[in-house]
Amino acid sequence: MRKWLPDQAGQAELERFIKDHPDIGMLEVVIPDINGILRGKRIPMDEARELYESGIKACGSTPLMSNKGETIPELGLGTIDGDPDNVIVPVRGMLAPVPWLESHMGQILVGMVKVGGEPSLYDTRNILRRATQPLHDMGLKIVVATELEFYLLEEGDSPTPRPKFPRVPGTGIRQDGLQYAMMEDLWDCDAFLADIHDVCRAQDLPATTTHSEFSPGQFEINLHHVEDPVLACDHAVLLKRVIKGVARKHRYGVTFMAKPFAEYAGNGLHIHLSLYDNRGGNIFAAPAAKEHPPVSDAMRHALGGLAQTMAECMAIFAPNANSYRRLRARSFVPLKPNWGYNHRCVSLRIPVSDPANLRIEHRVAGADANPYLVMAAIMAGVHHGLERQCDPGPMVAEGTFLRDDEVTLPTRWEKALELFDRSTLLPRYLDREFCRIFSVCRHSENEQFHAQISNRDYEWYLRAV
Repeated sequence: MRKWLPDQAGQAELERFIKDHPDIGMLEVVIPDINGILRGKRIPMDEARELYESGIKACGSTPLMSNKGETIPELGLGTIDGDPDNVIVPVRGMLAPVPWLESHMGQILVGMVKVGGEPSLYDTRNILRRATQPLHDMGLKIVVATELEFYLLEEGDSPTPRPKFPRVPGTGIRQDGLQYAMMEDLWDCDAFLADIHDVCRAQDLPATTTHSEFSPGQFEINLHHVEDPVLACDHAVLLKRVIKGVARKHRYGVTFMAKPFAEYAGNGLHIHLSLYDNRGGNIFAAPAAKEHPPVSDAMRHALGGLAQTMAECMAIFAPNANSYRRLRARSFVPLKPNWGYNHRCVSLRIPVSDPANLRIEHRVAGADANPYLVMAAIMAGVHHGLERQCDPGPMVAEGTFLRDDEVTLPTRWEKALELFDRSTLLPRYLDREFCRIFSVCRHSENEQFHAQISNRDYEWYLRAV
């Protein structure tokens, strides 16, 4: 990857923004950390030119925080190493207003480079670029899109959150049942959803379909496909920020936790992927094939690579303790690296489409995962499959009933981390040192989580044992 250099087009973008928004006095500078959480600071607009001309020095450990926003003791970065500066630099096309705040505020997504301009391993955008390069070297264009699920939360002072149930109009009665795709659920929060799409237009985020999901208070907002995996993930993290920000304006709570409620569906992050050759042809499709769907050898190999590498990537797809509460049978969450056409219980789904748009939907990751790392793991699996001509095994036919006991993916955090640590493939695509850093961070959080004494310990054992 090339060194970062000052970008005249980016500087011109800043000047246009200042001219178009003379009332904006501050800029929120945000960077995704290793968990996919946006962290940053505010700077005066008159200091934004320095950001675009030379970058701004920042603590190198900023992207390596835990989910609690703390340094990782076992890593030593940000503590015993003296926390040396790296440089944050603006991402072109990501300068936008922040309409949900009362103050006149702008925002810019930034990346991180070393002081000399070389890409920093601590920035997961750079890890994704590294993982996509082998596919680009094959002359392939990567087209991807993301789908994110989330819950709105009931207001109240209870320490236990609840999903925001719809009410029967004219009463205080909670609507019973899951009510999947209920239009009235969209009516109930119409102003909130309308604001989200207004903000997305203001920030040039390609939000598209919105619908109520398979649980009360759960929604999904999709994003249009783009021809750049890094950009697609930029859109995903910024959409989460928009949803959280607009929710605050409307006094809603919102969560992207993988499994916030035991009795209801989890939140997923689904990735749609197609590959095109230099003539614009979809290499996943075999238009002359008599079979349906017209799956090409390239698609079979890509599916095979994704299936073979899925278990060792689970620590990325399910990065937190709560992630593994989502991995349960009969919950539309895949527990086996299988594939099929028009089947929502498989991990690698081929949606109904014409040959030009034939694609793979990767359905394993939770909405709590870092989308850049999820996408990087998918790129690694696809390239591995194409390079080694991996066989995905038999296709699950449309309408097939799958057994609930077919669980081959790790459904416990410790096992997923063990498989990640043993992987020889991921260091090749994601960088060996980054894999070490990721492993240390996740093991540290695992140890801290299990060292806590929860209410469940007291409820189950305090009196009886």
